[in-house]
Amino acid sequence: MTGFDLPRRLVAEGLGTAMLVATVVGSGVMAASLTEDVGLTLLGNTLATGAILVVLITILGPISGAQFNPAVSLIFAISRKLPTRDFGGYILAQIAGGVAGTIAAHLMFGLPLVEISSKARTGGAQWFSEGVATFGLVAVILTGIKFEQRAVPWLVGLYITAAYWFTASTSFANPAVALARSLTDTFSGIRPVDLPGFWFAEIAGAVAALILCTWLLRPGAASTASSEAKL
Repeated sequence: MTGFDLPRRLVAEGLGTAMLVATVVGSGVMAASLTEDVGLTLLGNTLATGAILVVLITILGPISGAQFNPAVSLIFAISRKLPTRDFGGYILAQIAGGVAGTIAAHLMFGLPLVEISSKARTGGAQWFSEGVATFGLVAVILTGIKFEQRAVPWLVGLYITAAYWFTASTSFANPAVALARSLTDTFSGIRPVDLPGFWFAEIAGAVAALILCTWLLRPGAASTASSEAKL
């Protein structure tokens, strides 16, 4: 963990999640107001989200680790990269930040502070997509930290940019962001009733990535023995 105390880390997590959600929701509103082409709207939403992730992880990562995501925090807690005593605080900060981000986006565009979404996102394809999206995100983070830590902001930003387009769900990959997006009846929204399916798929994908990467990133016994023999 970083050398910053818990209150500062929680503020960084809340602020980062708020700015992320404000970007997701706000760019969706802006893009939808500029064009009726759904593809162009999604493209605008995608580019803004990928860009802000690079910025936020770069500037807030040294403070809190820039997790901004309960699924990521869960994986870090399981792997003991995040102290168990801090886990609950991180989750609450991320949820509060996400809700604040939706409200901020609504204020900027003159919308009601909160609007319950009516946009349906459900079904096996959507849930599987969320599992794949979160699996990929966690795998990118874990392998990036292992091999090229300074590149992690770019790796995450580029991955999410790509995942917007290759997943049917447009890659929420984040339970806190999904919850925040249920409070906006705009382009990026999701019905509250659809959240449980997304949450389950996201957590399952994250845990699967941890299991695979734990094995993948550990040198095999045979390779170790071979190296020792050469010495």
